Amino acid sequence: MKFFKSFYYAGRGIVAAFCGRNFRFHICAAAFVVFFAARFYSFTPERWAILILACSSVIALETVNTGIENLADKVTEENSHRIKLAKDCAAGGVLIAATGAAAVGFLLFWNTDIFSLIFLYFSEPARLAALVLALAAAWGFVFLPEYRRKRDK
Repeated sequence: MKFFKSFYYAGRGIVAAFCGRNFRFHICAAAFVVFFAARFYSFTPERWAILILACSSVIALETVNTGIENLADKVTEENSHRIKLAKDCAAGGVLIAATGAAAVGFLLFWNTDIFSLIFLYFSEPARLAALVLALAAAWGFVFLPEYRRKRDK
């Protein structure tokens, strides 16, 4: 029973991380990356594995970063050099992973022939409108919960 409870606790942690703006941003970015990969690229299983590992490492580290920040804020609300350093290191870990994921994306996606196909695909007004709506929805998903929390305070 303890084994299954650990999945419950892990799920609660993911839900808690979901409250963070950066976590939601990384989820949206990964969703767009996976959409473009599936729609326009014929990746081998190895390339899919690399892409999924790159995306999931950023999201996993963002979850760890959120946990460290919440713990640090609970330990003390005073300015503490060590707490600040711990939070900065956790955020730095996310930045390193995100930079690595961007490099992986550059290596996997850079293909000027496919860029022209993507441009052609979105030259149809309905598809372009769908992309713009998806980007607007992602923006709202990432930023509106923060705006609402600040407004309600």
